[in-house]
Amino acid sequence: MADASAHLDLDALNELKQIMGEEYALLMETFVNDSTMRLKAIKAAVAARDADAIRRSAHSFKGSAANMGAFRLTQLCKSLEELGASGGADGSDSLLKEMQLEYQQVALALART
Repeated sequence: MADASAHLDLDALNELKQIMGEEYALLMETFVNDSTMRLKAIKAAVAARDADAIRRSAHSFKGSAANMGAFRLTQLCKSLEELGASGGADGSDSLLKEMQLEYQQVALALART
């Protein structure tokens, strides 16, 4: 398994820990809970082939992932957002699978930080 730096910007995460202090654990819990809901929304949008819903859901998840320093997950969200913004859904299934796998790695890496 890759180390956390393959999935997270550890400098940004350490800065976030310093800023949040005791609230950092709540932030992690909120991110995990929100991510689960966001991935469900993206999955539903992809299944419905709803390009606008794909764009909106991916945009929302992109911001959350970026705040946590999950750089690869952020990029995958951006790619899916751009796909939805173009009005299409072709390729969204494979991007969703990549996002789900990357999120699993991010969640594991966060648990180890």
